Amino acid sequence: MEIDENTVAKLLHQQFPHLSHLPIEPVRKPGWDNVTFRLGEALSVRLPSNASYAAAVRKEAQVLAALGDHLSAEVPSVVAVGEPCEAFPLPWSIRRWIVGETLETAEDIYQETFATSLGRVLCELRAIEAGNGPLAGRHSFYRGCHPSVYGDEVQQSLEILEGKVDKARCLEIWQQGTTSAWTDRPVWFHGDVAVGNIIVADNSVKALIDFGCCGIGDPACDFVMAWTYFEDEARKAFRDACATDKQTWQRARAWALWKALVCLSGLSSPDTDGTHARALQAICNDT
Repeated sequence: MEIDENTVAKLLHQQFPHLSHLPIEPVRKPGWDNVTFRLGEALSVRLPSNASYAAAVRKEAQVLAALGDHLSAEVPSVVAVGEPCEAFPLPWSIRRWIVGETLETAEDIYQETFATSLGRVLCELRAIEAGNGPLAGRHSFYRGCHPSVYGDEVQQSLEILEGKVDKARCLEIWQQGTTSAWTDRPVWFHGDVAVGNIIVADNSVKALIDFGCCGIGDPACDFVMAWTYFEDEARKAFRDACATDKQTWQRARAWALWKALVCLSGLSSPDTDGTHARALQAICNDT
C-alpha cells in the first residue's frame, strides 16, 4: 500500500485530532512489516505494510505493557490503536518514541559486552509468566514453533542454490536442529531479535522494539543473532548469557539456516548487504 505523511495526517485528523498539529516525519529506515513515522518529539505512528501484519497491532497493544514491567530494557508503549477506515484499511497504532540508535547503525560496539546484555534480557523475557499469552502460530509467522514448519522452504532453497552452497553440511545442520523439540512449558519469545530491532547505549540493550512476531512457545528463534551478528568469541558469550541447552541451540541454528537460505535463494527479502551470506558461512563453520 502507498503509505506516506498524507496518509498519517488524514488518520490523525479523523481519529486523533488532538495530535494532528504535531509534525510528521518518516523514519530513516521505515521497516519491512510496518511503516513508521515520527510524530512530534515523543510519539511515533506505526502502520502495517500489508494485511498479513495487521494482527500484530492489537496483540502488541495487549502484551507490551505487561512485558515492559519485567524487563531491564525498555519496550515501546502503545498510546492508542487506530481503527481501519477509508484512508487506511487496517488497524494502526501510536506509540511512545524511544530515543536512541539501533544496533544496525551504531558504531564501536564491543560485541562480548553487548552479547552478555542481550542474553540477559532474553532470559528475563523467558522468565515472565506466560499466562494467557498468544501461542505461537500464524500471527508470529511461526516463530516460537518448531523450525521444521519451514522445512519445505529449506529444501526448495537448497535446490535453487545447488552448487552454490554446501548442501550436505546444510542438511546435516537442519537435521540436528529438527530432531529435538521444546518440551518445557511455553515461554515468551520476541520473534524478531535483529539489529534493527534493538536500541543500544553503552554496549548494552537500551530497548527492544517491534514485538509483532512475539508470543509464547519455543524460544530458539530468538537466538539467531548468534550467527547473523556475533563473531566467534562474542557468540560464545551470547550462548552462555542465554543459558540454554544444546538442543535448543541447535534449533536456533536451524532457524538461522532457514533465514539465510531463503534470503540467498530469493524466496524472501534479498541479501543486499551480504549479511546472510556471512551468516551461512558462520552457521556451517560452527560446531
